[in-house]
Amino acid sequence: MKIIAIGRNYAEHAKELNNPVPKVPVIFMKPDTAVLKDNKPFYHPEFSNDIHHEIELVLKISKEGKHISQKFAGSYFEEIGLGIDFTARDIQQKHKEKGLPWELAKSFDNSAPVSNFIPKSSFKDLNNLKIRLDLNDNTVQEGNTKDLLFSFEYIIAFVSQYITLKKGDLIFTGTPKGVGKVTIGDHLCGYLEDEKLLDFYIR
Repeated sequence: MKIIAIGRNYAEHAKELNNPVPKVPVIFMKPDTAVLKDNKPFYHPEFSNDIHHEIELVLKISKEGKHISQKFAGSYFEEIGLGIDFTARDIQQKHKEKGLPWELAKSFDNSAPVSNFIPKSSFKDLNNLKIRLDLNDNTVQEGNTKDLLFSFEYIIAFVSQYITLKKGDLIFTGTPKGVGKVTIGDHLCGYLEDEKLLDFYIR
């Protein structure tokens, strides 16, 4: 199982970090050791003083495919959920300044909490889904899949031209604006539509 993540897939998030709005998907990856399940606590790593939350809608790939046509891409996932792409922003900034890869800032252990997954058939319109993150009972991020720069189908088709997708792979589809720092003791709750799927603490 691998995690493929899409950076800067909401224009307002790209702008809040003073990044250009991309014309093609920005791709990075996380290892399976980044996954944190069952709403277990996230232990703040000692190597960073600026870990940021990034709530995202996550696709779970349901069958193997490569060179997938966009018109068939929707058949390659059956379930969706929520995830948080924890990012060591201080490390990322240093690496960006030097033109270096982001892995140390994005791929560390437990940097990808994921919720349980829900059949996509449970939703009327996958292109009009609300996601939300509350931090200590205050809403800090809100987004809607209608605002994605690159659709689910486009992402799957694009990634599959380079990387074979396998059953169980996760695709983090991008975060809306409002990312920010977490500290020990914080309580995070993530919502898909109005259903709470994430509920855990920073330790």
